[in-house]
Amino acid sequence: MAMRLQAMGNPSYENGFQLTLHERLLELPLSWKKPRTIFVNSMSDLFHADVPEEFIHRTFDVMKRASWHTFQVLTKRAERLAEVSPRIEWASNIWMGVSVENDNYAYRANYLKQTGANIKFLSVEPLLGAVPSLNVEGLDWVIVGGESGPGSRPMQEEWVKEVHQKCLDSEVAFFFKQWGGTNKKKAGRLLDGKTWDDLPALTVKPSEQVAA
Repeated sequence: MAMRLQAMGNPSYENGFQLTLHERLLELPLSWKKPRTIFVNSMSDLFHADVPEEFIHRTFDVMKRASWHTFQVLTKRAERLAEVSPRIEWASNIWMGVSVENDNYAYRANYLKQTGANIKFLSVEPLLGAVPSLNVEGLDWVIVGGESGPGSRPMQEEWVKEVHQKCLDSEVAFFFKQWGGTNKKKAGRLLDGKTWDDLPALTVKPSEQVAA
């Protein structure tokens, strides 16, 4: 997608997929007066090794000052998150999450638990395999979803139910986003005949987020 936007002449993607810090957009949420839920860095990772720690702190400062919004930050770099966390001022409107695609990455949840985030969540999406070693105890929210689009890899029902049961056992809010596949609308999002839209607090659903 980054390469496509670069080809279309989008100035924000003039560097293609190369890591780029968008200084001019950093304080944009402060101008949005109506409260909203903002998914931070939807096309990047704030805790990438090449993102200066100073920039991370500036980002968190903006999120703290924009206290009327809810910010959801998601990373695959759980180790760096845990390393930087003690130096972050965690505001209550900042939700911190890590991605877990299969059991090889279940360890990321343990790093997340070491942070001072007020709301800690997992994005188990796309779920590409069983996650028997995943421990959700102490977390606030788990989102599960299948991969979608051409060439998408299928998600097994037993994988989803395993995560769901873990959430039930640990009293963790569970949100089932989609089965995915080449026609995600047709596949739907029912699990055991119902939708699962649990949230850890009153906010908009993930499908209604604003990316920033």
